[in-house]
Order: sequence, then C-alpha cells, then structure tokens
Amino acid sequence: MLRAFADGQLFGEVLGELPARVVGLHGWRRDRHDLEPVLRGLDAVSLDLPGFGASPIPPAAWGSHDYASLLNDALPEVAGRPVVVVAHSFGGRVAVCAAAARPDLYAGLVLTGVPLLRRAGAVKVPRQLRIARRLHRWHLIRAERVEELRERYGSDDYKQATGVMRDIFVRLVNESYEAELAQLECPVRMVWGTDDTAAPLAMAETARTLCKDATLEALHGVGHDVPRHATDRLRTTVDALVTTSCPE
Repeated sequence: MLRAFADGQLFGEVLGELPARVVGLHGWRRDRHDLEPVLRGLDAVSLDLPGFGASPIPPAAWGSHDYASLLNDALPEVAGRPVVVVAHSFGGRVAVCAAAARPDLYAGLVLTGVPLLRRAGAVKVPRQLRIARRLHRWHLIRAERVEELRERYGSDDYKQATGVMRDIFVRLVNESYEAELAQLECPVRMVWGTDDTAAPLAMAETARTLCKDATLEALHGVGHDVPRHATDRLRTTVDALVTTSCPE
C-alpha cells in the first residue's frame, strides 16, 4: 500500500504493519520497488526518496544532509521507534547522514553499494569541459556551449538527470562521509559485491574502519545491484540485525 508521509514530501510502500521496524532507501534513478523483495514479510516501509518514484522533486539542489533531514523528520510518523535502515547506493548516503545527525532514531544500518568516500584517482573532468567552464566564467562563451559539452562528456546519470535533479547529482558526487561514518552510534552491516565498480569493495573496506561498530561481507561475483542480484543474502543480514537491535 502506497502511503504519504511528511505532509506529502515522501511516499512509501507499506509492507506489513505500522509502525515499521525497517525502512528501505533505494539508489539513484531507482525507486521503492528495488527494496520491496528484501523487505517482504517484515513490518517495513520502502520509501521513494524525493525526486524519484511518487515523491516530489526537492525545491532546491539538495545534498545528502537535506535528504537526511527530511527522513529524520518523517521517521516518527513512519516508525515511532528506532529502526533498521537497509540502503542501497544513493540511499546509503542519506542513511549515513541521517543516523549521524539523529542517533536516537536508528537501531542499525545495512548498507550496500554506497559511494561513501570520494574515490582516489576518479576520472577527471575532461579537458575540453574544464576549459569551457573557465571561458564561461570569463564571459567568452555562452552557457549553452558549456551544456553541450556536459551532455557529450558527462556520465549517464548526469545525462539522464534534468533541472534541479541534475544540480543535486552534481552536488552529491562531490560529497564524502568520513566524519559522518565516525559519528555513527548504531551497528553498521555492509554487504558488498566484489565486482561493484560504482562503489568498489576497497572503498567499503576503508569506510568500515571509520565506524565504531561495523562488519563487511563480500559477495563474490556480485556487482553493484545487490538488492536484485543477492536478495536473499541481503535479507539474511537485515533479519539478523533486526533480531539483535530491535527486540520486541
């Protein structure tokens, strides 16, 4: 059943009964349906983050902390008690920021495929685009020309985003969460594909060391989309964390 929360700023699929014990947060360009198979049979809500699925687009170029603030405002309505959050990719950015800001709302995090740290040696902005940006700042070329080059050289996620969602994407890819990981009070369980190229296993290994209480399970032969390609393994981790962190 689809339900509105936070005065219609968030929509989520209610699985089981409310209040929820588990909340699902999907990845970029995805929606609530990704995590529904992981959550079926639990008292859970799989949310559409703003700008995806049924949830309206944010009013400005939000970063992860803005998304996290809305999530924290909505959680008393969704759960009314500390919850376990299972989060994939972009949703994990939001979950980490949210739990760092309001540890009282979170019993645990299950993270998979989350770009938690800025990647060393990441692909640089192409030279043509860097020059175009500089020329635009000097008022020597039009903004339309810069946009043409962005369309040519930008990532697929960038090209698919439009309007404020494109601005959000640009902001997100420049974020890194070392401080937030160190602030987490709840247990963190990381489930990662060894073949994940969007958020490599080495990144997860480094992120694990920054947390007070974190474990990392590597799934051999699995890529970035763990919720769909290793659903049962992810669910096992969720069940275990709910049992230990959210007793009845």
